[in-house]
Amino acid sequence: MRILVMGGGVVGVTTAYQLLQDGHEVVLLEKNKGVGEETSWGNAGMIAPGHSFVWSSPKAPGILLKSLFKKNQALRFKPSADPRLWTWSARFLAECTAAKAHVNTIRKHRLATYSQQVLHQTLDAESLDYDRNARGILYFYRDPASLEAGVAHMQILADDGQRIEVLDRAGVLKLEPSLESAGQKIAGGIYCPTDETGDCNKFTRALAAKCRERGAEIVTDAEITGIETAGDQVMLVRTRTDGHKADLYVMALGCESPNLARRIGVGLPIYPVKGYSLTIPVGNHRAPPTVGAVDENNLVAISRFGDRVRVTATAEFAGYDTSHKPSDFAFMTGVAKDLYPDGADYDRAEMWAGLRPMTPTNLPVFGRKKYRNLWFNTGHGHIGWTMSHGSARITADLIAGRTPALPMDGLAA
Repeated sequence: MRILVMGGGVVGVTTAYQLLQDGHEVVLLEKNKGVGEETSWGNAGMIAPGHSFVWSSPKAPGILLKSLFKKNQALRFKPSADPRLWTWSARFLAECTAAKAHVNTIRKHRLATYSQQVLHQTLDAESLDYDRNARGILYFYRDPASLEAGVAHMQILADDGQRIEVLDRAGVLKLEPSLESAGQKIAGGIYCPTDETGDCNKFTRALAAKCRERGAEIVTDAEITGIETAGDQVMLVRTRTDGHKADLYVMALGCESPNLARRIGVGLPIYPVKGYSLTIPVGNHRAPPTVGAVDENNLVAISRFGDRVRVTATAEFAGYDTSHKPSDFAFMTGVAKDLYPDGADYDRAEMWAGLRPMTPTNLPVFGRKKYRNLWFNTGHGHIGWTMSHGSARITADLIAGRTPALPMDGLAA
């Protein structure tokens, strides 16, 4: 079949790849001049089943309330007149019970773990350069009380099969000697040896090149302006310059998915959550990070991509605004400098802000709604890079009429 994929982020490109694996003719539309240039460009770069806890937890409402009065909160809420924000927020708060958070976290962890397996299958089949680091990820804590709470919290994932190692201060510094100068500020950590890191943008571009080699048509600079329907079918996807017809269509547009879907009468429970990142050259510095890490007390993530360091932080409910200013990065810069004072050329940092397509459950949306030839693979939130590979395989299986490898409870559109 001829299948058109809308969206050239990591979710769209992995979907195109898996559909090609099934023998389909694939066309992919991307509005930017290249693939992977929005959320897939500036994310933390972590393939992290060990960090697949949902944000919709019993603690979230209190954190969001504090953010109205305090700076440097991990979650920030900016009230606006957008009715979609309030509708989405009500659904998000409804998910913030202990029972729902537990169920959604297990579902998210299983999707993340499965997705990593699919990634490894892809890497076995393809030669892809994306600054991969398979040394695991360290989640460290500043004081004994938070470490103890973190270990107890991680047990949810450990019971679901996640490999973890609890490290004291000495164990943390043995794993990551670059933290030596900040060692007295670290009580210990949780090490997930099977987690990994890599540059999502480089991966997306490399996989898109493989798709082209296999015959996929990847059309860039092709912003979608509308979808034409008749009855229960999509008939055509329009861009500014052309119309594209296919047998089936897959929407993988991230934060743009609900806007386009709404125009054809489909509601998607997705709202953007803004994140910030710095990409910093290592330069001649002698002690850059060597393993991915998350400062759990400050919720700042640090990854090493070859000759660069990526620092990410903050989740801000601010609508579709991607603007930023230097002061937005002051806190995360301070944390990175404190942890790795000889780690990178901080004065040469490239600042970026982008949008995560969040659902109230923190789980992506799969399947069909209203139109029998329009499929959804969208709403992957803050670990879309982690979940993209398995999500692509699930979408290909659903289109083929096969039973996916995971139960679809809580995932089906």
